[in-house]
Amino acid sequence: MPRFHVDTLLAAPGEITLPPGAARHVQVLRLQPGDALTLFDGSGPEWQAEVTAMGRSEVRVNLIAAVQPQRELARAVTLAVVMPANDRMDFLVEKATELGAAALQPLVAERSVLRLAGERADKKRSHWQGVAIAAAEQSGRTVPLRVEPVMQLPAWLAALPDAADDEWRGLLSPHAAQPLAPFPQQRALFLSGPEGGLSDAEEDAARARGFAAISLGPRILRADTAPLAVLSWLALA
Repeated sequence: MPRFHVDTLLAAPGEITLPPGAARHVQVLRLQPGDALTLFDGSGPEWQAEVTAMGRSEVRVNLIAAVQPQRELARAVTLAVVMPANDRMDFLVEKATELGAAALQPLVAERSVLRLAGERADKKRSHWQGVAIAAAEQSGRTVPLRVEPVMQLPAWLAALPDAADDEWRGLLSPHAAQPLAPFPQQRALFLSGPEGGLSDAEEDAARARGFAAISLGPRILRADTAPLAVLSWLALA
């Protein structure tokens, strides 16, 4: 069954006009009145719906019933990632959404290849949020991954509040001896470096903010592989 995200609140059963983005998807698929589809607005539930009218500029659907599927990870996981170069960030956002991450914080560090700021950073964030929404449509998630504004690593660490009792913080480091192991906290924040890794000073600054350095094994993983390995482990733990 076709499944689409809508950027407007779905509040109650009844007929609505689809916003332009979702309407275009319906038109491209050439759905007809009477065809079934699933809609979600990112707040949690998803709606079973039926096309009632198709026009060149307007698509109307009837919202029939809301359901609350359980497809999220048991923990709320945020990935703080020094952005990899080229198209690897798109891949990372897509797969992190599929694997259940709640949020992704793009960062710039000393050894960053991709450096974004100002309007360019805002445009990239908007693009990545679109990638996350598309991945949520495909994977069945009802709450797409949230992409935060791009920040410099030192500023982000300085603004980070002290870790609460229900949050665990992990620093993915090739220098760490302690492997990733089960933890009881219901929220998790993982910091992952760029190609070339974080500098010693950056790792020290992260430890000072409550991050425990952890190893993902003897091999050096790419900047877009390491955080996804953690998510895969959490999804199966």
